[in-house]
Amino acid sequence: MPDLDSISILTLWTAIAIYAGSFIAYAFDLARRSAVSAEAKVLVGVGAGGGADAVELGSDAGSASGAVGSDGAPMKKQRFVLARIGTSLAVLGWLFHLTATVTRGVAAGRVPWANLYEFAMIGTLLIMLVYLVMLTRLDLQYLGSFISGLVLVLLGAAAANFYVDVTPLVDPLKSVWLVIHVFVASLSTALFALAFALSVMQLMQSRRERRIAEGMAKTGPGFLRTLPGTVRLENMAYHFTVVGFIFWTFTLIAGSIWAQDAWGRYWGFDVKETWTFIIWVLYAGYIHARATRGWRGNPSAWLSITGFAAVIFNFAIVNVFFKGLHAYSGLS
Repeated sequence: MPDLDSISILTLWTAIAIYAGSFIAYAFDLARRSAVSAEAKVLVGVGAGGGADAVELGSDAGSASGAVGSDGAPMKKQRFVLARIGTSLAVLGWLFHLTATVTRGVAAGRVPWANLYEFAMIGTLLIMLVYLVMLTRLDLQYLGSFISGLVLVLLGAAAANFYVDVTPLVDPLKSVWLVIHVFVASLSTALFALAFALSVMQLMQSRRERRIAEGMAKTGPGFLRTLPGTVRLENMAYHFTVVGFIFWTFTLIAGSIWAQDAWGRYWGFDVKETWTFIIWVLYAGYIHARATRGWRGNPSAWLSITGFAAVIFNFAIVNVFFKGLHAYSGLS
């Protein structure tokens, strides 16, 4: 009979396979959105007189329902079936992912986030969870390919390269702060991931809107016509970032308190501590610049993307290649 860690590995790879199916479904959904919006554009042109007088559809809240047919009647709202399939697969993959994480924790007899492999498990679990929860309140299925793709890459890379056997905790990790500090940091990362995806879409939408204003015939991928406009995308990214920043601030404070308990000092410029602070500064700069100096549009989006790039660097590079008191990757 397989042990719990073997079951964890099996269910984790099952989750990865299902996430791959979700990514494919979401990718085909974007292709379908392009086709639908192109058809709607033609019909709008016909209704307006056709031919060269066809107008470019504006961005709405997630469908091509803003178009009208040749008889002037509103077109039927499109139902993006592939997006629903992608979401269903994401939910199924998340359940297997949760099972893998829980069984790993039970096998270890502790919370399952004490090394790099386990960090990846809990971090990607929360990224997908936050995305799925937000889907119950907002139409964010156009982000599905970004989120499922990000989770697929991070989780797959961790499973293939960072796996380590279950081992007892080292002394500094035997603290309640392990539960609090790492979980809150992972939740913050999940919110930053959503903001990152929205910022990427914002840049693409901004380019499209600029080309429309310049009267250019080619304005970019057709699926962008079914997305919200740049202002809406930017506002959502900002709100996710603000909440994520609050959690990251708590992470920084909790880490200092834990450092005092473990090493007798609140701050020591350890490489992990330094990068956590750098990330805090980047996002603080993003929030401050946008709120008080009126940064809007592409500069705001690039700051958001830069912040998340620093988060990924902190996870994938600092944890693996830099040595310090936080070298708990479990890798030799």
